[in-house]
Amino acid sequence: MASDFTVFLGQMMRKPKEVSAIAPSSAAVARMMTEGVESVEGPILEIGPGTGSFTKVILERGIAPERLILMELNARFCDELRQKFPGVTVLNRPAQEIEQIGVSNLGCVISGVPVLARPQIQREVVGNAFKVMAPGGVFAQITYSPNAPIPPETQAEMGITARKRGTVWANLPPARVFEFRRRAN
Repeated sequence: MASDFTVFLGQMMRKPKEVSAIAPSSAAVARMMTEGVESVEGPILEIGPGTGSFTKVILERGIAPERLILMELNARFCDELRQKFPGVTVLNRPAQEIEQIGVSNLGCVISGVPVLARPQIQREVVGNAFKVMAPGGVFAQITYSPNAPIPPETQAEMGITARKRGTVWANLPPARVFEFRRRAN
């Protein structure tokens, strides 16, 4: 099996519209993105897993493979994910179809899908995720911006709030992790 970086680079060159990062996320980002998943109840959904750097850490945190669902647009990445993570459900579908996969009461969504400055994607991905998420569910999002990738007015419109978990400087490029939750009534 080829290295994650080799597969990633090959797909980035062949299908640039399906690969939005310049390199797989670092282990430090994966740890921050998956913080707290071991205490989540219900299914866990990862969108845009790429070569599986977050997936690996989710499973290392003790999540049973049967609880984990991956949605990935790139077919080659899906093949790699199925080989590396037996028992995990891997769907070759865009994140925008989150409501159509037949899951409800998600405890957590881990997102590698770029939503920064893309209002349509923010609504179709993040907004729809909250429609199938458990009341206390959390949506973790990676971004390369110092600010939340969804602006405050869009957060208010969707009824969610953002909290910055932190910055990982030892990532290429430096990454920030934000979590979104339903706004308290």
